[in-house]
Amino acid sequence: MEKQVTRGGPAGWWLGVWGGFAGKHPKAAKWIREGGLFVIVSNLVTVLKYFILQFLPLAFQGLASVDFGWPGIPLTLFGETFKWNIFGYDVAHGGLGYFCAYMIAMAIGEIINFPIQRNFVFRSRGRLAPQIAWYVVAFVVINCIVNSVNCVWVAVAGLLVPDFIYNIGTVVLNGGISMVIFFFVNKIIFPEATADKT
Repeated sequence: MEKQVTRGGPAGWWLGVWGGFAGKHPKAAKWIREGGLFVIVSNLVTVLKYFILQFLPLAFQGLASVDFGWPGIPLTLFGETFKWNIFGYDVAHGGLGYFCAYMIAMAIGEIINFPIQRNFVFRSRGRLAPQIAWYVVAFVVINCIVNSVNCVWVAVAGLLVPDFIYNIGTVVLNGGISMVIFFFVNKIIFPEATADKT
């Protein structure tokens, strides 16, 4: 007996299943599509951030001896003493040089991320200027949250593993926390619209 082949092969079958699901559950399908694409794009950008963060601190070696950070609360974990900062790093963990490299890597990532998320993932045609403003505010707040965790990670991980390993942790930590927060921020600031009102 000859095996029946679905028209269009496996891809055609999958598109038929997805089309049926999307027809019955349009809101759920939209969340799944946006969430899936968001994760894929964010992870690709995270890989780019890793390579930038791995090599860019070399360009700022002259600033590594500058203690830069706030609020600079002294902490000791696992025998390592460091300054806890909401932004910035103490000299022992890269100082102003590492902070500059870190912020440039994060900013480049978001400059690439913004138009892809806005236009392709969330298909927004809302007013660009307010969206950029809210995205920048979210970027600053999220990076303060992430940096306050990352300064602990860099200090402790630096005791155990070389920089190319703890930089993976840095971008995964940044990417993971950022992804969760940014997804919901993007759902708010990137509403679908039929036309740009500007």
